[in-house]
Amino acid sequence: MTVMDIHEISAVLPHRYPMLMVDRIIEITDESVVGLKNVTVNEPHFMGHFPGYPVMPGVLIIEAMAQVAGILIGKLAPHTRGKLMFLASVEDAKFRKPVFPGDQLRIEMKKLRLKHSVAKLQGTATVDGQVVTEATLMCKLTDLDSATAKAPEVAEPQLA
Repeated sequence: MTVMDIHEISAVLPHRYPMLMVDRIIEITDESVVGLKNVTVNEPHFMGHFPGYPVMPGVLIIEAMAQVAGILIGKLAPHTRGKLMFLASVEDAKFRKPVFPGDQLRIEMKKLRLKHSVAKLQGTATVDGQVVTEATLMCKLTDLDSATAKAPEVAEPQLA
């Protein structure tokens, strides 16, 4: 069952390749959301993490969890559209099993608190019914204009 496909997800989240980490939303209520991330060997991080033994980095699993949380926040708080959501804290993160190419992450996020510009959610990521990661995430919403005004300019690299 698909509640949101990749086109609908892309309309809510600002992320794009290679950082879009949600392929489908299969459940969403006012309290929780369930999303899927299909892990493929073609993802760029597998070239170096680790050669001959590709394992999805834990930080990217947390990122996928935060993006699924962002879908729920977008549903519950329409005023967040056009704003950026930054990860403010990660609490009690546990990485129980490695995630490999070919796995499908099922990410379940539950709302703990939602205020005007801050959200706290608890979630788990599973593969084939086994917990691979769990964490509590806090996200902070920022106006796009103020975020870009504060962003440092990055100079183009110069070849010598």
